[in-house]
Amino acid sequence: MKAVILVGGFGTRLRPLTLSIPKPLVEFANKPMILHQIEALKAVGVKEVILAINYRPQVMMSFLEEYESKLGIKITCSQETEPLGTAGPLALAKENLIQDNDEPIFVLNSDIVCEYPLKEMLEFHNAHGGEASIMVTKVAEPSKYGVVVMDEDTGKVKKFVEKPVTFVGNKINAGIYLLNTSVLDRIPLQPTSIERQVFPAIAEEGLLYAMESKGFWMDVGQPKDYLAGLRLYLEYLRRNSATTLVAGPNIIGNVLIDESAKIGEGCLIGPDVSVGPGCVIECGVRLSSCTLMKGVRVKSSAYVSGSIIGGHSTIGQSVHISSMAVLGEDVHVNDTMFLNGVVVLPHKEIKTHFVKPEIVM
Repeated sequence: MKAVILVGGFGTRLRPLTLSIPKPLVEFANKPMILHQIEALKAVGVKEVILAINYRPQVMMSFLEEYESKLGIKITCSQETEPLGTAGPLALAKENLIQDNDEPIFVLNSDIVCEYPLKEMLEFHNAHGGEASIMVTKVAEPSKYGVVVMDEDTGKVKKFVEKPVTFVGNKINAGIYLLNTSVLDRIPLQPTSIERQVFPAIAEEGLLYAMESKGFWMDVGQPKDYLAGLRLYLEYLRRNSATTLVAGPNIIGNVLIDESAKIGEGCLIGPDVSVGPGCVIECGVRLSSCTLMKGVRVKSSAYVSGSIIGGHSTIGQSVHISSMAVLGEDVHVNDTMFLNGVVVLPHKEIKTHFVKPEIVM
């Protein structure tokens, strides 16, 4: 089986983290976002993953080469010379996808983290006999999204309603698809939307089915959703792989700490914290609802809450960072600084307080 991950472009919603590395390589729970997806695909029998990309493919491939041998899965890039939307990349990669292959193809949006019930989706797809399957998830406020209207018994999709004013359903496209190779014949090699053009046409013919994902789901393409997704993912680990989380008198709730990180005495960490590889947390530090990416140093008595700290940054002594602050790579915050909701571009030194949210260029 083969799979396509729609990597896309610049990752503007997740800046400043994506100013240094492509979005799929941004760490999520201590490993690159895209690696969560590749591991899930490998587990269900996928042998080759094609990354549909139009931004910095060389960086992507040099990084992922090491994972090819480590995971035993082929990873290739299909580079767009112009943005092709969410369906066009499948037409671009068509020759590779259909070569000696009649099996269905997984397609994933790279921003999605969830429980990846891909085995169940494969069984669902093979059972209904249609041409394509989409995963849907239930949301509290469907008016913000495009809603999938479906037969609750069979899963057959009736129609799509974009940001409905009146209630028509509460299930939305979850960004994971399973397609017969015949779907590729429907897609022209030009900018095309799979959600707005391809799927409605398949649904009209009664050949599109939707499977509801019962587990957690989050599009982590922007900082507040990234932290919300981290909370859900850590809770998932608590239920299914509790030994991967740390425990102890100085730990509150769900906390993930890489084994190479060093934690000083008198720290209080959690809930909903991930501490990446090579991090150094000095004595008396307080961390909650935050991510520290690889190589971050937090000096003594600092406080970080509800924020994302980019790789190889340094947080000075007694610094206070909170309220959805996002620090890019290699940011250095001087001692005793107060940062409230600030966004800091990579390679900056912070020498002054920021009491209200702003962007530090």
